[in-house]
Amino acid sequence: MEPDLISADPDFTYGTVGRNWTTLITTAVVWVVLTTLIVKVDMALWLAGIVFLFTLPAVYDLITARASGITINAQQVAWYAGKQDGDIPKRLIEYIRLDTRLDLSVRCTLVLYSGQKIKVPFESCPKHQELEQQLHNFKYKTRRQHFGFI
Repeated sequence: MEPDLISADPDFTYGTVGRNWTTLITTAVVWVVLTTLIVKVDMALWLAGIVFLFTLPAVYDLITARASGITINAQQVAWYAGKQDGDIPKRLIEYIRLDTRLDLSVRCTLVLYSGQKIKVPFESCPKHQELEQQLHNFKYKTRRQHFGFI
């Protein structure tokens, strides 16, 4: 093989599924706390119902085991999350913005030379330190934005 045909860095691939122990344990703990509050403290059922509704997306993830992930290489960034997927060639990406939200989660947005902004689904991305390191390994420009509201 000629040296210019060999890739210097292999692709970085991250994948996960919605069915995991963290989701299961967190959902179970919330339900136990709600049940305890209803039985022992006489919590209002309407209030417990509202809190319960917030656990339904986690239950949906547990049932469907929805897969999500991202692949980064020198040519493109590609991702998938459930029925959503996308890929953008590196030549179109001006920089990748990593926004730290008020809940301390970090969201990834691809900013194209055209000015268009493409949000990568949160569940597709690994921890932000690993994501940023891999983006730098493949020579993508990144910008950090701390504590944005949008």
